[in-house]
Amino acid sequence: MMLSAFFEDMTKAYQAELEDLQSDSEGNDILTSRLKSKRSQFALMMPMIETDPEMVAVAFHGGIDFTNPQTLTMLLSDEPDDFPSWTDVADAVQFESWAQKLADIALQEPGGERFLITTVCLEYLHEKSNGSYQGVYNQSAHGESDDAVDGVENDDDDDGRDLEVEGADWLSEQGFERLG
Repeated sequence: MMLSAFFEDMTKAYQAELEDLQSDSEGNDILTSRLKSKRSQFALMMPMIETDPEMVAVAFHGGIDFTNPQTLTMLLSDEPDDFPSWTDVADAVQFESWAQKLADIALQEPGGERFLITTVCLEYLHEKSNGSYQGVYNQSAHGESDDAVDGVENDDDDDGRDLEVEGADWLSEQGFERLG
């Protein structure tokens, strides 16, 4: 499955958002209660659908049935500017009654159609991958990484200096005492 750059980024963000909602600081599973809270505040979150759609889209988690997966699979390769209208996509999904109410709210907003298409695609991809999409992220058509930080994140230092030693040296130069 080939994902557009938009869905590569959104899928990661969507999964991270669900993981953040999953448990509290003590490790207790509280996803259901947090999703219920998001759903009750859904209308208040509408200003976020353009800037942080993944944070709002999780409100639909578990509330969408996919009646035409082929349509959704094809949409996953599109960028948002290439999305069809919601009416062209609506028959590909069936919302639970509570999720339909959220969809109706979203459709009243500017950008609501784009948000719903993004949402159903993210939830489809999440469900299809059992919550752990392991596809090819950041890969161009030639198999090369599009991630500009690949080389920067490489931990193989050519000069052999230890980052901890360098940090301690810098702190010492700033007037801090060395520990140990």
